[in-house]
Amino acid sequence: MIDRYTRPEMGHIFSLENKYAIWQEIEVLACEAHAEMGVIGITREEAAWIREHARFDRAEVDEIEAVTNHDVIAFLTNMGSYSDAEVPEGEPKPSRWVHYGMTSSDLGDTALCYQLAQATDLIIEDVRELGAICLRRAFEERETLCVGRTHGIHAEPMTFGMKFGSWAWELRRDLDRLIDARKQVAVGAISGAVGTYSSIDPFVESYVCEHLGLGGDPLSTQVISRDHHAYLAGVLATTAASCERIALEVRNHQKTDTLEAEEPFRRGQKGSSAMPHKRNPITVEKVCGLSRVVKANAQVAFDNVALWHERDISHSSNERVALADSFIALDHMLRCLIRIIDGLVLYPARMLANLNATRGLIYSSKVLLALVDTGITREQAYAIVQRNSMQVWDDVQQAREGLDLRGRLEADPECTLTAEQLDAIFDPWSFLGRIDAVFERLEDLSFDE
Repeated sequence: MIDRYTRPEMGHIFSLENKYAIWQEIEVLACEAHAEMGVIGITREEAAWIREHARFDRAEVDEIEAVTNHDVIAFLTNMGSYSDAEVPEGEPKPSRWVHYGMTSSDLGDTALCYQLAQATDLIIEDVRELGAICLRRAFEERETLCVGRTHGIHAEPMTFGMKFGSWAWELRRDLDRLIDARKQVAVGAISGAVGTYSSIDPFVESYVCEHLGLGGDPLSTQVISRDHHAYLAGVLATTAASCERIALEVRNHQKTDTLEAEEPFRRGQKGSSAMPHKRNPITVEKVCGLSRVVKANAQVAFDNVALWHERDISHSSNERVALADSFIALDHMLRCLIRIIDGLVLYPARMLANLNATRGLIYSSKVLLALVDTGITREQAYAIVQRNSMQVWDDVQQAREGLDLRGRLEADPECTLTAEQLDAIFDPWSFLGRIDAVFERLEDLSFDE
């Protein structure tokens, strides 16, 4: 479990400083693996020296790269300068063993997968936290009546707790997918120019990966196949879509015409430069907007799967943008939703007013079934309910006084239901007699390890 107060910043994971630090560790581990094998000339003492003296300076790497136009060579040159700095003149330089038998992708791809595993760990913790909040709020609002909507139109009564519960279940599925995607991407490869281990023993790969907590790619070419990355990017996009679903629901409930829920409005916050009364759903709108970035970037990852033969670099440039941006955006989206859903302001009185706004029309399905139970055909029952409902609908739309659906049905001579039966039907809880089954399932849901 990552401590939320000491968690690393997502942006740092994709920084050059972090990437170079991982590169350095991979190179040192490879030297140690060679020394342990004893096949090439590097001794354990030299490997220990490299471990102790390994350093890099980002600014110096940048200066060297300006000349070499090759980031890995620039890094290795800089790292080597620190490894060799204290070696007496005329003595062999330990840096000659750094990157021995390796190719650039061995270093870069293994490091990238390590970074992706680091980043996915943060997203996993975000989803755990948000899911637990949704689960808690589901039970808090278990009996908060509201109207359900389909096509944006009032449908039947439900409770607001069911919304939180639905989000919790989806986030649990996101969590399961993220855990699997992390496993799929947490691999390394140190296999040489085209993956044949022509100049390096597979033991080095195994040693490095084991110490980094990575699995080995069973058959890399010169690169780790990008289906690993595409799968992860797809899972990030799915998680972003879940965030968007939650955020969009909050936005819809915050509309003035609905106003059943509202994102927290902080002390001193301003909603509009022109209209002082405004309290806009700016944070959840931001979440919806950023989800488009993460979803679009998944396509970039899918396009990177097919490369020329054993390797080209058409993927590497866009990955530096798309993968980092997707993780940074999704992390921010989840942190925003953690705050918003934890403090989401609900207005139960407004929910009840909205539930009754259509003057009983939302009970039409119950009336239909009850009429059928009296012995008339479904077609006859449907005609009775629809005829009276449309009259009520017209009154509602024209803001005219008039009977509600229950009153019209009671006055309709073709309606075969008694007043007592109508009383029982026009009770919102008549729809929710089996809601316990929904919450019993939620009791089994967990976001723990």
